[in-house]
Amino acid sequence: MKEMRTYALFRPLVDLVYSLAIILVLWFTNWQTVSGLEIGIVVAFLRYVEKFFWPIKDLAEKYSLLQSALAAAERVWDLLSTEKPQEELHASIPAKQFNGAISFENVWFAYEEPNWILEDVSFVIHPGQFIGIVGLSGSGKTTLLSLLLRFYEPQQGRICIDGIDIREMPVEFLRRRIGVVFQDVHLFKGTIADNIRLYDYSISDDAMVKAAQTANIHTTIANMPQGYDTPVGYQGALLSMGQKQLLSLARALAVGSDILALDEATSSIDSETEVMIQNALEKIALQRTIVVVAHRLSTIQQANQIIVMHKGKIAEQGNHQELLAKQGIYNRLYNYQ
Repeated sequence: MKEMRTYALFRPLVDLVYSLAIILVLWFTNWQTVSGLEIGIVVAFLRYVEKFFWPIKDLAEKYSLLQSALAAAERVWDLLSTEKPQEELHASIPAKQFNGAISFENVWFAYEEPNWILEDVSFVIHPGQFIGIVGLSGSGKTTLLSLLLRFYEPQQGRICIDGIDIREMPVEFLRRRIGVVFQDVHLFKGTIADNIRLYDYSISDDAMVKAAQTANIHTTIANMPQGYDTPVGYQGALLSMGQKQLLSLARALAVGSDILALDEATSSIDSETEVMIQNALEKIALQRTIVVVAHRLSTIQQANQIIVMHKGKIAEQGNHQELLAKQGIYNRLYNYQ
């Protein structure tokens, strides 16, 4: 906010002074017309004024950029200086892996109280289930995943995995056991293999290839000139959006996570790639718990259970056919698509 206020004041002020200088030059030269002042001199003075103010305008832009960088640096410093919660310092790893049972117990959450994003949310996911979470924008779908991954802590209630409160687990262990595929995929400069492994060379070639096969991208990679050694370019510029999304899914599978979470992973891809992801989910569902947040209802039609969020609360629960029969929110969302 400080950066925006500074920019809103400084840049218009420079433009105002520049405009006044132009007006003064034009007014003075018009007054001196009777003395035979040549037009070339007038143009030269206008160019002098422009050359004089150009670096000042550039300085205003750089000052605005500096203020923005300082604001970002403050937030980075706050992150780096954050101490681990006391309960995490004494946490112990409950087991080498999760069975995949997840429960939300009377969870309340707000970014700023009392504007509750989630209100008294409770549900249970059994091991190996495929769960879909749908609802209108702002209903709290993505917030559920953020809480599960401990990006935020709920103000009330608790979230358990295999009956253990996630606040009693080290964050590193929790996030290692939960694979996440986000809507916006970030790829690092390097090869396809590097991005699937995330430079963790303890993941074998066989495990990497198996993950790619499960994610239905192995054939595409094999047909590339350099196979798994093909560079992806800056932020994956050499791959299509669908290829990046499938690669991200393979990356989440390669680490051997016990729970897979997808956050709007099919919202910006074509129908063909969506079908490939659906087929991959069917194969993955035989091995681990899956939680999918989706706008496209076709992605989660085969889910064991679908949770419909509305204004921070669970409005409906059931499978695809049961929810359609209720003629409620889910039915309206389905008909809109």
